[in-house]
Amino acid sequence: MARPRPLSGYPEYSPAERLVEQQVLDGLRRVFELHGFASVETRAVEPLSQLLRKGEIDKEVYVVRRLHEAADTEVGDDTLALHFDLTVPFARYVVENSGTLAFPFKRYQIQKVWRGERPQEGRYREFCQADIDVVGRDVLPAHYEAEMAVVMSEALSALPLPALRMQVNNRKLIEGFFRGVGADDPAAVMQAVDKLDKVGAEGVRTLLTGPAGLSAEQADACLALAAISGCDPSVLERVRALGVHDPLLEEGIADLGAVLEATAGLASERFSLVADLSIARGLDYYTGTVYEMRMEGFESLGSICSGGRYDALASDGKTVYPGVGISFGVTRALAPLLGRGVLTASRSTPTCVLVALGDDAARAAAGRTAAALRARGIAAEVSPDAAKFGKQIRFAERRGIPFVWFAGAGEDGGDQVRDIRSGEQVGADPTVWEPPAADLRPSVVRAG
Repeated sequence: MARPRPLSGYPEYSPAERLVEQQVLDGLRRVFELHGFASVETRAVEPLSQLLRKGEIDKEVYVVRRLHEAADTEVGDDTLALHFDLTVPFARYVVENSGTLAFPFKRYQIQKVWRGERPQEGRYREFCQADIDVVGRDVLPAHYEAEMAVVMSEALSALPLPALRMQVNNRKLIEGFFRGVGADDPAAVMQAVDKLDKVGAEGVRTLLTGPAGLSAEQADACLALAAISGCDPSVLERVRALGVHDPLLEEGIADLGAVLEATAGLASERFSLVADLSIARGLDYYTGTVYEMRMEGFESLGSICSGGRYDALASDGKTVYPGVGISFGVTRALAPLLGRGVLTASRSTPTCVLVALGDDAARAAAGRTAAALRARGIAAEVSPDAAKFGKQIRFAERRGIPFVWFAGAGEDGGDQVRDIRSGEQVGADPTVWEPPAADLRPSVVRAG
């Protein structure tokens, strides 16, 4: 067999890296469930027509075809494609299952998604996302827009990540402002402003006075709005000071003010929330509050967590299911941290105890000892062979297993367990012995 060729954009983790990812996912699940979010999982494929409802994503979708399907078969609305996010499939799930769901419905979803992007650090073709959403029937109270920020800040602040900065804005506010300055196509203006961190102010100005059709004066007003940011409701007075008026703008100012007021107590050494009026989220379906989050020292990755309010994404033609959600790019955040050695696991195996073998005849008894330890939640395995004890200890060292168990090694014929890091060896009974809490399971270690 020829040596396999690695595929870029499809991360594969070592056992130690995978342990880090699993602990992160477990931490997310724990916080989400504490806030009443129930887990769902949707299928990996959707009809192409369903996926493309999100807008500006068609070039990144992977179409699914049978191997022997004709090469010239036309790609149509019913063609199946891999989902590239979890929000659009969730909207379909809500409509299909609306008769059995209790609204407002709070769900979390942790799954792989696929996107045909150019692979680079922080951007992958296969990656894991963790989403939370609240969906209502016909109406959804605005207070859930603040709850999204509260829940995700709590979940991510509990993880061993660098300091986090959440930026919030409101689509009503910016759309109303763009209408107020006389923009004929507010959506085009939003898409241009959303590129501010990629092309800079002058690049956005060119887009605004070109494709978006604004005058130089209108473009200046839009850039002045995008320059406003702050951590308290005083930023809203700076918006009003620009002298633009529109009913939708006033709605957006009120909604953003409510979010800032409700999240005022979230700030800590590792988390901050700021109103940033340059945040637009260039996706078609957002209608209210929008969020983006960045990691300190890793700003080049862009947003690792984003989302917003959507009022018309899920509908069966008679009933509308408005929602608000936020998505954490698990792979986008973790893969660079693991690759740079910022995060690792304290050991590469869950095993806490290796039960040594004096000879092959002792394997059954060693198995019973390991079973007694496992029955009490202590991960244990039996040595693969009855080599000299020194070799079995070195095997445990290579695996990162902290303890080795020796049957009948005590002067009284009792068992003993050795901490192979310190060399300390003491008598032990598998029905009562406990390792130190820090050794029971692998932990996430952060460099520095």
